[in-house]
Amino acid sequence: MAMNFFEHQDVARRKSGRLVMLFVLAVVSIVAVIYAVVMIALGTTDEGLARATGVNGVWNPYVCGIVTVSTLSVIVAGSLFKTIELAQGGERVALLLGGRRLDSNSKKPAERRLLNVVEEIAIASGVPVPSVYVLDRETSINAFAAGWEPTSAVIGVTRGTLEYLNRDELQGVIAHEFSHILNGDMRLNIRLIGLLNGILIIALIGYYVLRFAPRSSGSSDSKKGNGIAVVTIIALSLVIIGYVGVFFGKLIKAAVSRQREYLADASAVQFTRNPEGIAGALKKIGGVAEHARIADPHAEEASHMFFGDALEGSFLNLFSTHPPLAERIKRIDPAFNGRFPRAEQAGEQAAAATAGAAAARQGAQAAAMGFAVGADVATHASRSAAERSRQELASLRAQARNRQLDPTQAVEQVGTISAAQLDHAAAFIAALPAELDRAAREPHGAQLVVYALLVDRDEQVRGAQLKLLESVLDGASWQEFDRLLPEVDALGPGYRMPLLELAQPALKALSARQYDLFRASVERLVKADEQVDLAEYVLWTMIVRHLDQHFGRRRPPKVQYQSLDAVGNAAIGVLATLAHVGHHDESVTQGAFEAGMQRLGKGASLPRRETCTLAALDRDVATLAASAPQVKRQMIEACVATIAADGLTSLDEAELLRALCDALGCPMPPLVSHTTA
Repeated sequence: MAMNFFEHQDVARRKSGRLVMLFVLAVVSIVAVIYAVVMIALGTTDEGLARATGVNGVWNPYVCGIVTVSTLSVIVAGSLFKTIELAQGGERVALLLGGRRLDSNSKKPAERRLLNVVEEIAIASGVPVPSVYVLDRETSINAFAAGWEPTSAVIGVTRGTLEYLNRDELQGVIAHEFSHILNGDMRLNIRLIGLLNGILIIALIGYYVLRFAPRSSGSSDSKKGNGIAVVTIIALSLVIIGYVGVFFGKLIKAAVSRQREYLADASAVQFTRNPEGIAGALKKIGGVAEHARIADPHAEEASHMFFGDALEGSFLNLFSTHPPLAERIKRIDPAFNGRFPRAEQAGEQAAAATAGAAAARQGAQAAAMGFAVGADVATHASRSAAERSRQELASLRAQARNRQLDPTQAVEQVGTISAAQLDHAAAFIAALPAELDRAAREPHGAQLVVYALLVDRDEQVRGAQLKLLESVLDGASWQEFDRLLPEVDALGPGYRMPLLELAQPALKALSARQYDLFRASVERLVKADEQVDLAEYVLWTMIVRHLDQHFGRRRPPKVQYQSLDAVGNAAIGVLATLAHVGHHDESVTQGAFEAGMQRLGKGASLPRRETCTLAALDRDVATLAASAPQVKRQMIEACVATIAADGLTSLDEAELLRALCDALGCPMPPLVSHTTA
């Protein structure tokens, strides 16, 4: 039976613990070897020097203390330096590898195709759309996902990936990388880079000491000569020991990486329902001269993060971070004969053709799902097929109104992607009006889109908000906002979250000062009516959680609570708020609250409605975000039971549920088959 999202998170946490244990073992071994080398160097070069340092046996606490403190200081400093350097998350990793951030409005067919694939999978999975980087200097086929958590993730691909892969193959590769995002692998990968950098520092110090140390020139001063000999022996030993440490580092990376690659391959097939996509990408890696090799000097430290073996052929396969290519392919395509046909570059024309075919498919999906599609897209759709699909969709919605959302089934969707959700995401992107699509992809326009999403339908509140925006925006910005507002007003409520997700990369491109001004304006818009409603809370939570972490205004939560009892009051507060905002009849509210508490196996009195403010909800959710994965699973099941107690789930309730899951760090895809309009 396949593991679910929460089990994967637990496995990732346990692997982090094992990684630290292996690292400590490697450090202890290095300290012991350095101590032995120092003792040998001091004891064999000069008897007087040996007597002066007290070296007259195997054990010397004084020397051991100096060696231990010095070695640990160097390793810890090296690890901390690299960890701090990577504190920015995935973007820093991409820049270290020579990445170029793609403009979300890029018109190049190959880049546009890549962006569309990333956006579709992100929206389908409930993960914020990551920034995308291209390694222009790398002609091989490879890709990576990097970041401390999904909110800070980036996707990077080599230039060869854009040039050689068709759309299905590209989708398979990106789905593989999203598996790493969803399974908690990224944090482990960055932590591994930081820890192993400390070991590498030992070798670098030895190298520079050996290079710049004074050389003996036959001087009669034997003490000086012996001192130089000691320094030379120790420096040479440090180089050897450091690279032995790197050797063990490779072992550690192989120990934590190989099985995850098989899992990510299987997940990519599950997500896309197209094994030929990822299998074709792997076959093309074997069919190009460069394979998956990365030439950048930082490839060694980041080798475990890539889709393919970035150091292929450079070391024994036993210590490779990736399984053999043929073995990966055979697990997906058992009929594979082991031969790799020569891969040919697709070129820009092929990319444009596949982009056009994708647009046609998306147009049909968008029409079928009832989206308002522009004429340029709708012309590609088959009207008869669209009409049949509309009727099927209407039937599904009618069934959903009479179907209770099952907590267990809903929670199993966390951290997954289905073909229906991919279709839903593609349809949304195809149906989005061109003006909004353009604006959401660039920093200034993305801010205006968010402002428009927050403008209330109530005329009195709307007037106050528009007056506020008019005082904040300059003339040109106000005119652009005035053009965008009717477009946003015309959208259905189901567009709110995916449109905000689509705008995330552009908003992350703001400067720190621009973000502070934007955040202040958003907060004033939310509080314009002196209360925060459900829709505003959803948008505010998504903005604050994702962007505050990106701009360093808050840190990702760390696990502090291992049991439900430790977060009992927060759980009661969240379920009570959901019961009150989702139901107005007191008896129904009481029943919804009890349904949620029963799911937790707890009993409690329903708090009064006036105590269940959205500010209190925010505090309670922050507490729950610091709980262990299995506690979060229980909590999400209880939230679903509370929301669905009346037998149906409205779109507002579904969006609130997804926002809560997002705040807990548990991405939930759109509940396509369960929500009602």
